[in-house]
Amino acid sequence: MNRIQTAQHPLETKARYRGRFAPSPTGELHFGSLVAAVGSYLDAKAQGGEWIVRIEDVDTTRCTMESATSILKTLEKFGFRWDGPILYQSRRTTRYQEILELLIQKGMAYGCACSRKDLASNPKSIDGAPLYLGRCRQGIPEGTQIRSYRLRVPDADISFTDRIQGTVTQNLEKDVGDFVIKRADGLFAYQLAVVVDDIDQGITDIVRGVDLLDSTPRQIWLYQCLNAEPPAYAHLPLAVNAQLEKLSKQTYAPSIANGDPIPLLNRVLHFLGLAPLPGDITLDAFWADAVAQWDIHKIPKKQKVIVQC
Repeated sequence: MNRIQTAQHPLETKARYRGRFAPSPTGELHFGSLVAAVGSYLDAKAQGGEWIVRIEDVDTTRCTMESATSILKTLEKFGFRWDGPILYQSRRTTRYQEILELLIQKGMAYGCACSRKDLASNPKSIDGAPLYLGRCRQGIPEGTQIRSYRLRVPDADISFTDRIQGTVTQNLEKDVGDFVIKRADGLFAYQLAVVVDDIDQGITDIVRGVDLLDSTPRQIWLYQCLNAEPPAYAHLPLAVNAQLEKLSKQTYAPSIANGDPIPLLNRVLHFLGLAPLPGDITLDAFWADAVAQWDIHKIPKKQKVIVQC
């Protein structure tokens, strides 16, 4: 069995730090998304890097421009300053199609005729979805038609060192199977869109929630397929409710849109293991002091942290 090991985090040899915050506009920002925004922002600014905002609205069935506008206004209200223009995934389908065709030409992607019903009895993958067992790898069954497109994965351990969670290893064939990169409804899958965007935007470092940790080996394999260097990763603990559910629109997490920035930002600092700042501080002073005390090693090495909403 092969083993694919990604690079560590040698700041002295890498390009200038370029990070990002990439919310999906399915609702307003809540405390959990604020944690990801603050963590990514402070890590970028503490290293003299750039921080960009990307609206991940590739799933147009769930995302709205109203939510995207609300998210950007809230970020501005909380004193975030991003570098460069906002990128919207919904405007990049031509680029994703170009990459899909390239992967097909290289023999790395293929059409799949399987429906959810076809896969329902399969074992579960690492994220709970049916494990794909390669039914259409050698071509779709006679009398069927292509519904989606999948990326071939190797029987190999994908291993990387997360700056917070430590070493992570996953066997894509055994844990995931060939995964969808263009869905049956014609929309491009998150896994493809996020990697193409990060490559095109020159992202060197990704700081995000640990709910995306299991997706990272798939994304690293896509980087390999596209002959690109993966970024360094840091996965923050997930803010959860008393039932250990991720804070989200689905779990009725309250919006922060109308909240007072400094108290909420101080709650985030505490969540990240940092010292809260004086309540009467200005936003500009808050960010300057927060950047000065940023230390990723102080973040709790946990995957879930309960917060009171």
